Amino acid sequence: MLQSLLLRSSINANSTSDAAPAITMKPSKRSSPSSNSDELPAGKKPHYSPPAEAGATSSSTSTSPSPEQESRILRLLTLLLHCAESIALDNLSYALTLLTEISSLSSPFGSSPERVAAYFADALHARILSSFLGTYSPLSLKPLTLTLTRRISRSFQFLNSISPLLKFSHFTSNQAIFQALASHDRVHILDFDIMHGLQWPGLFHMLSSRARPIQSIRITGIGPAAEILDSTGRSLADFAAGFRIPFDFTPIEGKIGDLTDLTPFSPSDPSEAIVVHWTQHCLYDVTGSDLAAAQILKSIRPRIVTVVEQDLVQGGDFLCRFVEALHYYSALFDAIGDGGGGGEERWEVERGVLGGEIRNIVAIGGPKRTGEVRVERWGDELRRVGFRPVSLAGSPAAQASLLLGMVPWKGYTLVEEGGRLKLGWKDLSLLTASAWRPAAVAGEAEGGEGQEMDTSDSLVI
Repeated sequence: MLQSLLLRSSINANSTSDAAPAITMKPSKRSSPSSNSDELPAGKKPHYSPPAEAGATSSSTSTSPSPEQESRILRLLTLLLHCAESIALDNLSYALTLLTEISSLSSPFGSSPERVAAYFADALHARILSSFLGTYSPLSLKPLTLTLTRRISRSFQFLNSISPLLKFSHFTSNQAIFQALASHDRVHILDFDIMHGLQWPGLFHMLSSRARPIQSIRITGIGPAAEILDSTGRSLADFAAGFRIPFDFTPIEGKIGDLTDLTPFSPSDPSEAIVVHWTQHCLYDVTGSDLAAAQILKSIRPRIVTVVEQDLVQGGDFLCRFVEALHYYSALFDAIGDGGGGGEERWEVERGVLGGEIRNIVAIGGPKRTGEVRVERWGDELRRVGFRPVSLAGSPAAQASLLLGMVPWKGYTLVEEGGRLKLGWKDLSLLTASAWRPAAVAGEAEGGEGQEMDTSDSLVI
């Protein structure tokens, strides 16, 4: 609901008055941060429609709001935009006054618009404190306590149960990895942010079922807490034993871009293929130094790299970042609410994942604040260090379409666009999955597995 009202609103960022900032009503345009001129044909626009398997309609399961409810939601939206513009103009006292009214109209336990407003109000308050005192720091710069790490992991597990977002990442990436390993018997998986490793049992099953049995799987899992990593390693070892796959797990506490010893990434056997995966988010810093992470990828030359990115710009000026985030998370809260999630699970996800992401993006511009160059578009950076895109059309797209056909939530959309897969909620893209290889490998033709990205017209799945 809040998302639909946002499409009719944008901020007049040129206002310099101390009075209440003006709201100019006009259509809002939103560009995808994952697209660039090298990967999309000129003039092409993302096109969203529900997959055939997901049913004939993508309409929300919620009823239309009454005029009174719509008026209340519009008031909340107006206050949020006024507050953001006041902060941008350094009119912090007026912004605090607006926050008082926003807090009275919003609640983390209310309707979807009220919940969104509550978390954005919290983020705006953190931004004001940061402006006054310079004391707010992102989660990534604080040592993650075991208790906090457990809470985050629990929240992501709930997210996996009430939405297809993580499953989309797992299904598409596993299929791309499976295809890349068609001629390999040994594999070393490097997971930049493994958490509980929920993705990998599915790949174990796929590799154990092929005609040419896999001989060994190694996983190097990177994460913020050694105890969680050890638990993940034991769990994955049990799964591998169930499939009778020789398995080894190496835990690394830290961030890939901060590592100096790359010995754990060296092949244990000349025939071992290295694959890399990470699902990006804004909750905490996964990579450390982005540029160092890209150089490490270049040096280890993996067989394939699979990346799932949020279609969300974290950089830029404060007002643009705020409006972008408000669009994005309004759609995400709507998806989780309409998708059947509710009660404790939904609250845990919104508090433990989405609220933290909103706070990082609005208060400081993302989970990094180190002063170094931050990669906004990993596709551009991977190209720069010698990687080429590999199309996810075909089996990965079919797997993702099958996933959306199986879930009970209607309103999610899937688009194959220039070899990338985009998962959206109604008319807004949420996640983009892509696959990459070193240029020398991308040109190989092993049963079609070296297919580079198709830049033909977008296809609706």
